[in-house]
Amino acid sequence: MKDELWVRDEVESPCVKVCVVHPTERICVGCLRSIDEIARWSRMSPEDRRAVMADLPDRAPRLRRRKGGRSARRAE
Repeated sequence: MKDELWVRDEVESPCVKVCVVHPTERICVGCLRSIDEIARWSRMSPEDRRAVMADLPDRAPRLRRRKGGRSARRAE
């Protein structure tokens, strides 16, 4: 007899255990979620989680922009 596993229809957390909040963007540099989204994740509906997950790729470029440092000096 084959064991049947109970599978939950949940959206997995995007957490990669790199929990550092970017000082100006205010999103986690590991999973790209806001502090509010991280705190509410366990209580979010699957639809809300999917919406957050769909938005994450658009957030990544916000952490790549640099306004100062060596990259800014080379652009001059």
